[in-house]
Amino acid sequence: MPARQASRRPRGFTLIEILVALSIVAVALTAGVQASGALMRGTERQGEVWLAQICAENALGALRLQRQLPATGESSSPCEQGGRQFAVTVSVQPTPNPNFRRIDARVASGDGRQVVSVATVQGRF
Repeated sequence: MPARQASRRPRGFTLIEILVALSIVAVALTAGVQASGALMRGTERQGEVWLAQICAENALGALRLQRQLPATGESSSPCEQGGRQFAVTVSVQPTPNPNFRRIDARVASGDGRQVVSVATVQGRF
């Protein structure tokens, strides 16, 4: 008789064990999806900042190419890089030394959110 009792022992997993295992897998997959989403948003943001940086450098380069001390004031211009629209605002301010100007270039995305800001000093040539 003891041989028959040994053969009746259940084999496999219980429903509770399967549900616990599925719950653990679901939590792990949810964390993985959230991590990959954060990685994608970071990559998109990095690309946007890089394109905005190009717009700012182009605006500052245009001022350097004039080969004269820029006039004080503020100006805005559109910039398209990588199929995205940006708005570049260049602000030229005087410094205590009249031979130099402080230049700030701010780049905003199409929805008006500031993406990057670059500041430099330009002197007489």
